[in-house]
Amino acid sequence: MTAEAGNRPIWYRLVVNRFVMVLASIGLAVALWNVYVSLHDHGVVAGRVVDADGRPVEGATVVLWVLNFTTYVEKTRATTGADGGFLIRGNDSHNIQLGAEKSGVGRSTRMPVRLYFKAEDVSLHAPLVLARGG
Repeated sequence: MTAEAGNRPIWYRLVVNRFVMVLASIGLAVALWNVYVSLHDHGVVAGRVVDADGRPVEGATVVLWVLNFTTYVEKTRATTGADGGFLIRGNDSHNIQLGAEKSGVGRSTRMPVRLYFKAEDVSLHAPLVLARGG
């Protein structure tokens, strides 16, 4: 121990050491994660539906499936707007799948979406693409 370290008050030596600092860092990370979760847990799922050429599809039906023990069951449906966008509220699961279809345009394959926590708000980066025979 250096002479300078020996002159520090006892409270400083007890608080500023690697064991306390590691525990404080873990506690800070947990606190920040909980704040993030509390600000992003409204169960909102948003995205877009496009046709095979990339044009927005108005009036397509988007279906949200949630994992129910071993199988996926349909939870809710939404209809797309003029811009091909959809918004689903009330998702309380963390393991979901989305699919879309419109008569005369086609159907998308189911898109699995794995969320970090239940009711996480998510905006899909890739659109659901409708294709004949999809």
